[in-house]
Amino acid sequence: MLGWFPGHMNKARRQILEALPEIDVVIEVLDARLPYSSANPMLAELTRHKPVLKILSRADLADPERTREWTAFFDAQDDTRALAVTTTQARELKRIPKLCHELAGQVRADRDVRVMVMGIPNVGKSTLINGLAGRTIAKTGNEPAVTKRQQKVRIGGRVALIDTPGVLWPKIEDQASAHRLAASGAIRDTAIDYVDVAVVAAAELARRYPEALSARYKLKSLPAYTAHPDADQVDADGPVRVDLLALSGYDGHAILSEIASKRGGLRAGGEIDLHRGAEVLLHELRDGKLGRLTLETPADIPVAPEPEEPAPDEPRPEDGGDGAEPA
Repeated sequence: MLGWFPGHMNKARRQILEALPEIDVVIEVLDARLPYSSANPMLAELTRHKPVLKILSRADLADPERTREWTAFFDAQDDTRALAVTTTQARELKRIPKLCHELAGQVRADRDVRVMVMGIPNVGKSTLINGLAGRTIAKTGNEPAVTKRQQKVRIGGRVALIDTPGVLWPKIEDQASAHRLAASGAIRDTAIDYVDVAVVAAAELARRYPEALSARYKLKSLPAYTAHPDADQVDADGPVRVDLLALSGYDGHAILSEIASKRGGLRAGGEIDLHRGAEVLLHELRDGKLGRLTLETPADIPVAPEPEEPAPDEPRPEDGGDGAEPA
């Protein structure tokens, strides 16, 4: 399974907990191309009693129709608003201070609304803060986890921002989400299997945006994938692995092979360099060269399993829990 939790992220979690009592509103920056997968469930747990403004960053790279779906989805939640922006466009950020005041409610006239900016690595938090401040305050970069410590910034509209380091969670259970995060660049390339991530990304793009994928790489066909009957069988001591290609219905390996053969990955003797194909696909996906794409919709959010009913002979909590007969 994909997972990543550097030591400085554990420190960031402690810093967030210490600062939260003084915070009025939380801004959570999400990648508009994957708003569910780029939402850290650990942050949601830490901030569950605070009003939240969901900023869907990189809206210029996302599918506009899907973005409207996500905005409506978040706006329907209690104490939550959503705004899709391109964080490098200052004019799109002007609504943020007003939205923070609306979410905060009544705040003493002699102080600013205190806002904590949160999110996973490489979703545009620092770019957002620089845009709101109108100057370079926070360090930015195209690598995850550029911000290493909290930074406090006052901006216009009586708002004080606290920036936090990007925080991933210790173990990413949903492997579909893990692959989307890796494909987007939120997880360092050195921490992932580049080809494996690209194979799954190719299959997902074939399912969601077949025309864009075929046009970009001049693909003649998008081969279907048939799951091996033993695909879900693993060693007794191994984890259960989800067949992500079976979920997509497309053969990402075959698609990536064709991309590689057309983009400098065809070697002597007809050997295909899949790593070359993976580099091309992932870099161009991240740069928006395949068009405006969104890798998930609200319908892709996993449904939480219903709690199991105790067996008939098991004591229920309301019965006292020890199974003893009443006196």
